[in-house]
Amino acid sequence: MTGTTSLTHARVLRSEWHKLWTVRSTWITVLTSAALVLGVGVLMGATYTSDGGDSDVDTVILTLYGSQLGGIALAVLGILVTAGEYATGMIRASLTAVPRRLPVLGAKAAVYTATVFTLSLLTALLTFLTAQVFLSDTDQAASLTDDGVLAAVAGNAAGVTLLGVIALGLGAALRSVPGAIGAFVGGVLIVPEILGMLPYEVMDTVVRYFPTQAAGALGSATPLPGTASPGAALLALLLWAAAALAVPALLLKRRDV
Repeated sequence: MTGTTSLTHARVLRSEWHKLWTVRSTWITVLTSAALVLGVGVLMGATYTSDGGDSDVDTVILTLYGSQLGGIALAVLGILVTAGEYATGMIRASLTAVPRRLPVLGAKAAVYTATVFTLSLLTALLTFLTAQVFLSDTDQAASLTDDGVLAAVAGNAAGVTLLGVIALGLGAALRSVPGAIGAFVGGVLIVPEILGMLPYEVMDTVVRYFPTQAAGALGSATPLPGTASPGAALLALLLWAAAALAVPALLLKRRDV
């Protein structure tokens, strides 16, 4: 991409794809996430007993409990995709090659979303099926063809992915890896928990549409009390992700690198 005449969206996407997979941090975070999800899932399946008091826990939530940890690793990857380039100074070369700037952010988000959703879905499917080998003789036995199970597994992957896109947007807006990680942990993970403890009924309604709570509702095969419906949860997550990308998009147009 030496000139704007040869610049196409496909080439920008290809460039971001190569950048994503040629850095060590991508492999470390992806493998760490998959290992956490699979490891926790196998542990939950291998140690579960029907009389252990967890029979009321949704099967998909039980087997994919490790997604909470794996999702944090993928959120860090999203931050590194954007803020990491500012840390190394590589963003100058990227925006020089693509003077319009916004295609760079769009390509980063597109490549990240496609990659993380695919990997999260495959990991979730593998984890669920592996855990069910241990759960086959318990009251948590289930299959992908049971009502709501496949949708919940896919919803789990979608929730993890959209949380990562929010992290990617924070990285692009703050242009600092530590700052974006702090903002994600504080704003996305901790603030909703604090708001939920306030003695106001309206807060219960508001908090259920926050990112982590909406992602949790997507990953359950049975409706959870006090949570949004899957459709409303998905819409809320999409809006949060769109807002997280809109802020750095505006900043890219208004300030220097």
